[in-house]
Amino acid sequence: MSKVLLTYATNSGSTVEVTQAVAEVIGSNGHTIEVRPISEVSSLHEYDAVVVGAPMILGWHADARRFLRKYKAELARKKTACFACAMRLTEVPGENLPDVPLMLDPNLVSSPEKNGSLSLKERFTTTGYYLKPILQAAPGVKPLNVAFFYGKLDMTRLKWWQALFVMIVVQAVPGDYRDWETIKDWAQLLSSDL
Repeated sequence: MSKVLLTYATNSGSTVEVTQAVAEVIGSNGHTIEVRPISEVSSLHEYDAVVVGAPMILGWHADARRFLRKYKAELARKKTACFACAMRLTEVPGENLPDVPLMLDPNLVSSPEKNGSLSLKERFTTTGYYLKPILQAAPGVKPLNVAFFYGKLDMTRLKWWQALFVMIVVQAVPGDYRDWETIKDWAQLLSSDL
């Protein structure tokens, strides 16, 4: 079995809980796991696989992108997976996406309101728009899987400019929308690939 690092960046704490749920499933399948915030990771040498999680807030969390850039050479040689928590995801029919296995929380996904036209909020929440910063941070790293989960939004935990973006552009409704069964199903699938 593998030794797996599950590392995360978080904006208001909900990504930590998702990371812990993923870790429980992977650990229950015989893998040795370690859960650490990105800020506490100084080496990947001892791990066989790495799972990186972060929220989508003005793109994928900057700490997660920096982590992928910093460790890109090592991650290219390890089994790697990524996940993001979001409040909206627009699935555009026929969108040209990179060849990466995806898991989209069905409760998170919505279709464009108008055929052939995307609103401002939809342009900033497409699958391709969300994937781009994850894959561009470390082009040599090909994730085993990238998952997008419905998240939790507590406006009181956001910085003022983040709250403004969420209210005006994304137009997300505060609340906890995490689907723990979907999260655990992804972790189970991922566990067999590790």
